[in-house]
Amino acid sequence: MPQSSIERSTWLRRLRRAGHAFTTPLSPDDYFTLINPLWSARELRGRVESVVKETDRAATLVIKPGWGWKFDHAPGQYIGIGVEIDGKYHWRSYSLSSVPLHENGTVSITIKAMPEGFLSDHLVNGLEPGTIIRLAAPQGDFVLPDPPPERLLFLVGGSGITPVMSILRTMDRRQLAADEALPDTVLAYSAVNEDDMMFLHELRVMALRYPNFTFIERFTDSDGILTPDQLDDIVPDWRERATWACGPAPMLDAFTELYERHGLTDRLHIERFSLATVDSDASGGSVTFGVGGPTVQVDGATTLLEAGEKAGVNMLFGCRMGICHTCDVPLASGRVRDLRSGEEHDNPNEYIQTCVSVAAGDCTLTL
Repeated sequence: MPQSSIERSTWLRRLRRAGHAFTTPLSPDDYFTLINPLWSARELRGRVESVVKETDRAATLVIKPGWGWKFDHAPGQYIGIGVEIDGKYHWRSYSLSSVPLHENGTVSITIKAMPEGFLSDHLVNGLEPGTIIRLAAPQGDFVLPDPPPERLLFLVGGSGITPVMSILRTMDRRQLAADEALPDTVLAYSAVNEDDMMFLHELRVMALRYPNFTFIERFTDSDGILTPDQLDDIVPDWRERATWACGPAPMLDAFTELYERHGLTDRLHIERFSLATVDSDASGGSVTFGVGGPTVQVDGATTLLEAGEKAGVNMLFGCRMGICHTCDVPLASGRVRDLRSGEEHDNPNEYIQTCVSVAAGDCTLTL
């Protein structure tokens, strides 16, 4: 071997040994994050670039993701975000309101502060730009096929506009960039009043720009709640349109029943922000997270996922509504109850969904 190669190899070995010593007991990843908090190979992270008020109760979080993020989400999908408050990470899932492949390397979620929502209120009214958050990759199937149907209907209530906004913005961008025809689209959007309607100005501009985009504004303070029996009046051809609906659970339940009655369930796509449950008579009990792990006493209304998070257990989750199965774990022993159906499970090693299951007696999960 030439002398220059020997010297170079020796130098590289010494450099590796020095690097190893320098990074012990910390890993190189720990030092990368000291330089830049977004440089982590162990978890997805993001930095809140800005918090943009949309209404008095809603704001858009503009987030710059770090290493490992792929800007290829499908419009209509959601992400998980973890925010540290008082030394503890709180996780929730929110729909993306931005388009994929954003030119400035950011993504956006739009959140409405709810009276009962501790985290949503913090994100809208208390989160500071520059905050480092944890991220979970995009998920969800509330998306349009490619190519989209020629005739579309969006039925939206309140914060249900957020995934639809990502879809509409993407269609708008494609039309402007590639001169693609915008599908014949109707958006029926309900909010309490004009001040409470997110993206109102942007949607009105879109309606002026595209003759085949119909924007139906409905304010429940003055117009009342949109009911299925009114659909014939506002969208006479709704039966011929592929429909995407997102909003409060009673609204979605009512329109689901309408489409079922007309045999059109294949045309209806639903996105729920809250879990539809049956009345639970589960007794609760002691839940043990892993054999020999922490044990907590829970009631019959607290999900196993919520109980684990309160106990400081690192619980995996995605949608928190029983859709994505990210939270599935084996049941080691005991009995649990599914909040959606009321069905009870007590088979050892059966996988259960912790986000929609409660204790129906003492139980142990395999983690």
